[in-house]
Amino acid sequence: MSSELVGPQLSLVIPAYNEVGALPALLEESEQVCARLGLDWEIVVVDDGSTDGTGELLEKHALEHDCVRVVRLRRNFGKSAALTAGLDHSSGNIVITLDADGQDDPAEIPALIRKLDEGYDVVSGWKRRRRDPPMKRWSSRVFNWATARVSGVRLHDFNCGLKAYRGDCVRSLEIYGELHRFVPVLAAQRGWRVAELPVEHRPRLHGTSKFGVARYPRGLLDLLTVVFLGRYSLRPLHLFGGIGLVLGLVGTAICAYLAVLKIGGAAIGERPLLLLGVLCILVGAQFFTLGLLGQLIAATAQERTRPRADQYDIRSVVEAGATADTDLTVPADPEVSSPSPGS
Repeated sequence: MSSELVGPQLSLVIPAYNEVGALPALLEESEQVCARLGLDWEIVVVDDGSTDGTGELLEKHALEHDCVRVVRLRRNFGKSAALTAGLDHSSGNIVITLDADGQDDPAEIPALIRKLDEGYDVVSGWKRRRRDPPMKRWSSRVFNWATARVSGVRLHDFNCGLKAYRGDCVRSLEIYGELHRFVPVLAAQRGWRVAELPVEHRPRLHGTSKFGVARYPRGLLDLLTVVFLGRYSLRPLHLFGGIGLVLGLVGTAICAYLAVLKIGGAAIGERPLLLLGVLCILVGAQFFTLGLLGQLIAATAQERTRPRADQYDIRSVVEAGATADTDLTVPADPEVSSPSPGS
């Protein structure tokens, strides 16, 4: 392991909701693994409004262990909010996230860190041998395939809770709603380097899954949201204006064809094709107008909320006149550069 990863502090972020049975063993395993790493470490557990005694268990554990911090939310806000709360209360330059159900194996943490050390910013776990019911495995496979195709990020498992991040990377992302499933996509859209690593997945021994089949239709809508914001948040006219332009051209071609027939003496007033041509022109104009309004809103928001130089992310700067004996690059300050999703 290179010196780049030896010094920084390590943070484990664990969102928990009604996992009183699984947490004691998970915390003990995690603490044992972290203690062997040779890094300064902390564990941040977020109680996402649990009602089964999880919060009380965590508070007692935190009082007995100096390296464990507990963040208790007032109610159940969802996994994305819990992750964000945990990240806000963590300070490590390396951040490991894992689920509280005990199915993620903390013994995989050293391998994830070694993968980060190869130059990546995000390392997503891949549950190659998933220990879940067949229906859940099948639906997850379809979801992951669709996400990889639509987003262009070629991973096998987007929703694995076991992930490793550079601290400045994960804290630069906006995770809300149910976008925790698409953190690798959000990171890739902003230029961070994403990799995948097969990890051990264990059967659930305590409690029940908090996610039903309904999460997959919602996940599809969230995927469309992520793709739209990543590609068109700063240029909505490219999407809506493009659709409007195509519809307008189709409608114009239809009406031009009918106009030629009318000049030749044919009756076109009762033809459905006339209605289709007019409809395409009207709907195309509406899409184009929607794109213009969206572009105006995006430009106004961009001008008011951030300086123009803040629309990109600098990885490093090569200093002029540097020699081979000196460090050629200066890391970018993450507080200075924060890229826009559509850049």
